[in-house]
Amino acid sequence: MDITPSVDTGFADLGLRPELLKALAGLGYEEPTPIQREAIPHMISGKDLLGQAATGTGKTAAFALPILQLLDMSNDRPSPVALVLVPTRELAMQVSEAIYKYGHDLRARCVPIYGGQPIGRQIDALSRGTHVVVATPGRALDHIRKKTLKLDDIKMVVLDEADEMLDMGFAEDLEAILESTPKERQTVLFSATMPPRIGSIARRHQREPIRITIQRSSTEAGTLPLVKQSAYMIPRHHKAAALGRILDIEAPEAAIVFCRTRGEVDQLTETLNGRGYRAEALHGGMDQEQRDRVMGRVRSGVAELLIATDVAARGLDIEHLTHVVNYDVPSAPESYVHRIGRVGRAGREGVAITLAEPREQRQLQNIERLTKQKIPFEKVPSVEALRARQMELTTETLREALATGPQERFESVLAELLQEFDIEQIALAAIKLTHDADQSSLDEVHIPDLSQGDTRDRRDRGDSRERGSRGDSRGDGRERGNRGGSRNDSRERFDRSGSNDRSSRFGRDERPDHGGRFDRGSHRGSSGKTAKLYVGLGRKAGIRPQDLVGAIANESGISGRDIGDIKVSDQFSIVEVPSSEMENILKSMSNVSIRGKKANIRLYRDER
Repeated sequence: MDITPSVDTGFADLGLRPELLKALAGLGYEEPTPIQREAIPHMISGKDLLGQAATGTGKTAAFALPILQLLDMSNDRPSPVALVLVPTRELAMQVSEAIYKYGHDLRARCVPIYGGQPIGRQIDALSRGTHVVVATPGRALDHIRKKTLKLDDIKMVVLDEADEMLDMGFAEDLEAILESTPKERQTVLFSATMPPRIGSIARRHQREPIRITIQRSSTEAGTLPLVKQSAYMIPRHHKAAALGRILDIEAPEAAIVFCRTRGEVDQLTETLNGRGYRAEALHGGMDQEQRDRVMGRVRSGVAELLIATDVAARGLDIEHLTHVVNYDVPSAPESYVHRIGRVGRAGREGVAITLAEPREQRQLQNIERLTKQKIPFEKVPSVEALRARQMELTTETLREALATGPQERFESVLAELLQEFDIEQIALAAIKLTHDADQSSLDEVHIPDLSQGDTRDRRDRGDSRERGSRGDSRGDGRERGNRGGSRNDSRERFDRSGSNDRSSRFGRDERPDHGGRFDRGSHRGSSGKTAKLYVGLGRKAGIRPQDLVGAIANESGISGRDIGDIKVSDQFSIVEVPSSEMENILKSMSNVSIRGKKANIRLYRDER
């Protein structure tokens, strides 16, 4: 039985209990989305349901609210009445948080169980009683086999993102779990796509399901007017440099950058951190504690960029996300639609940017056919555009300072300067100091514009063709580690001339390794003996390699090219310098502040 969306109604007309209506009102929910409006009444009436809806359509509330409608709050030690199966840990936590928020006034209990978390802690939580369990299939099956997850009282099973669970190889686990639940249960499936395998599960485990399909409209992901889509045609080894320039212009509040491999994620994260961004990596090679820490920094706004693989980012919802960047064109058009559906939600504007190599044009055309929308090509920002953007930011900084109120404590400085200079000269000098402190010096590296037929670097096109088919055959839905040419993807030229800027570049022989070390390679000017300098400031103090180079070169008078490898850790940094200059550097740096912080600087002796 197919259902088509009906006339808009409020949540009060859906038959929800008063406690849920109060919670929704408190959260600012006014009107149900189409999937909520159509699914909730059928689920409350006990019908099996097969729902097709894209990310961002509100399907979590569509099944969470009917689950909470089921609850009997009279039991102090309840057994689970609902089991929600999801593909990833992140989605398990997200769904659990939603159920907690909606069911707060009911005092609903919900336990998320997933791999990567100590199973003993989960067993304790389940033994204390819970109304709802949200689980990844593998960990749910572990608990079922250990008899720590009781399914006797289960009234509803929900498969959220069922197609993703099948793609991730959970088909047998899902079958085993469904077979372990009571036969008279209510079974609900939600999926962004409806491949034949979903239909097969529905036929075996559902009874005359209501089928709801929410078609993509002009206001949803993929054809979304609120999402500004653009693409840049860039040679492979210029992509990291081009991305840095684009981000400098766009200045995102929060962005996800999707990469194809784990190695690419790590390389690009290091590159963007070196450029001055607060970037965090997220991929399948990280344990759960690391992933939770990363997402905490992103959601709190401490980090502005999340560099991730598709698999690691499934189910993530970042409320203040403004930009999505495809560092590689996804092989599957549906993946593109899924990715950019993360921005432009709830009436907010979003930006989707794709970096394409010449060999990926066919994949872009496939995406355009699916979305029925042209993705316009843009030019990589020029040095002039970056200069103009920096001037805008300096103006904004000064406006904010002027708006903060009186500056009486500086009046004596102004009075003294007015005896030697006029007010315009003083103002210009102040603006220059503000600009130099807040903004970056600019690189002059030419980035070929292949979308406009730029032929100044034909070698770039040749390189792209050489590496062509190898990348096309790799799906972007699985993480395959650091293969192919991914080590070259994030190399940028890094200007060691004393700048402390976002626009510095790492060259091919100056690539960062995964530990934060920057190899100076052939750019080192000195061929003599070297020593290591310990600087008691690191990443947590906002220190970047270019800050260290600028401070050492400016204070000691040595050339930036004579400074060797730099390793920046969380708490301190190690800088390789010529042995002959060590005494001079220690003396000249004894009272120096770096980025406004006093640094403990001494000779570093490797104890190994």
